[in-house]
Amino acid sequence: MKTEQLLSLCQRHHALLLKSDEQTIVIAVVDTPSPELMEALRFATQKRIDIECWSQERMDKHQHEAPRSAADSATGNPQGVTDLLNQILEQALRQRASDIHIEPAENQLRIRLRVDGVLHALPLLEAALAAPIAARLKVLGNLDIAEHRLPQDGQFTLTLTGRTVSFRIATLPCRGGEKIVLRLLHQVEQALDLEALGLSSRQLAFFRAALNQPQGLLLVTGPTGSGKTVTLYSALQARNREEVNICSVEDPLEIPLTGLNQTQINPRSRLTFQSVLRALLRQDPDIIMVGEIRDGETAEIAINAAQTGHLVLSTLHTNSTTETLIRLEQMGVARWMISSALSMVIAQRLVRRLCPHCRQQNGEHSGLPRPVWPRPLPRWQPTGCDRCYHGFYGRVAIFEVLAIDNPLRQAIASGAGTEVIEASARQAGLISLFEHGCMAIEQGLTTLEELLRVLGMPDGH
Repeated sequence: MKTEQLLSLCQRHHALLLKSDEQTIVIAVVDTPSPELMEALRFATQKRIDIECWSQERMDKHQHEAPRSAADSATGNPQGVTDLLNQILEQALRQRASDIHIEPAENQLRIRLRVDGVLHALPLLEAALAAPIAARLKVLGNLDIAEHRLPQDGQFTLTLTGRTVSFRIATLPCRGGEKIVLRLLHQVEQALDLEALGLSSRQLAFFRAALNQPQGLLLVTGPTGSGKTVTLYSALQARNREEVNICSVEDPLEIPLTGLNQTQINPRSRLTFQSVLRALLRQDPDIIMVGEIRDGETAEIAINAAQTGHLVLSTLHTNSTTETLIRLEQMGVARWMISSALSMVIAQRLVRRLCPHCRQQNGEHSGLPRPVWPRPLPRWQPTGCDRCYHGFYGRVAIFEVLAIDNPLRQAIASGAGTEVIEASARQAGLISLFEHGCMAIEQGLTTLEELLRVLGMPDGH
């Protein structure tokens, strides 16, 4: 029996593989081994089976502090693989990476780090390391190491360089083997403060006004990795008081917050967004946060909650504020429901922030078409120093805030297109994403090239 299959068998029966050689298998269990486990082992192998009976405390301690035992058995070169992986993870921490991409190919293993939204490749590794690294990560994430045909996802926590870091792991079968992406969770102690988000004073005033309403639906939109979660949590923290009951349903639970009742969905246990949301409405909430609106049913429950005396905050994957209306309509939500419930839509993106220590202005100015931006923009040069990474340090958010007033409600209810709604919003003082980005360039926070990389040129220019 292959070591991978043996590990999978032990995992199914809540046992721990300690050792496997030519003659002997050593397994640890809590209290006494189950008859099903013993029968499965006798059927699977002819080797001598030694059972160690551990206390639950010892098992928990082992799994928390030293999850390498099972991984060591799976990898064949345990220490080398464990050390190599730890080096990669520590390098990702040092370089402030948000994601680690592990991509196997026929002749090599490519590892890339996403730093400030841009992927950077590390030196190539041998292709033979792909399987041991994948096995080690799967064991850490409590995944099925014998399963190579289906995507899997999980979560684990490690102590690296004296810091406790949580990772989200997602696997995907591909031509060269299994691609693995690790997302570093809450590795930065970020101040959850509305003032720190980077909204303009006018945008911030609109946001605060919507947050202080007793009811309504407030949506934050943007692609994956655009900072929506931090914006939502900052909003919740602004309303986090003893007299306010805040409940959330999330997938995954990214930032634990004191004072919030946070529920993580678990589809395997039939704990879905829909079922948790229905349950939350019976928990007497003042504010409800839904991690993401993914389907029409979730959208409808959220909108109904917003119409019946609750403030509902959520995220949606759209490109702009006005496209959100079309997206909700495509999910099957009626226009009149959208117009009565929706109070605000915020679209956002993250652009790389210029390092304040080494940025340089080359004296030239960039001229954009006047309808796009009326003033010449300064040309900033990211030079690079020992404090930053390629001239950039961290990211800055740019926003588009659509506050729903009465004229907009009427336009939405009457079935007006995005152009009409956008024109009405512009008259009310809407600052577009691109315009907010240009304001960031004038302040020396980012470059025009970076803004165009993230947003492109506005339509029609």
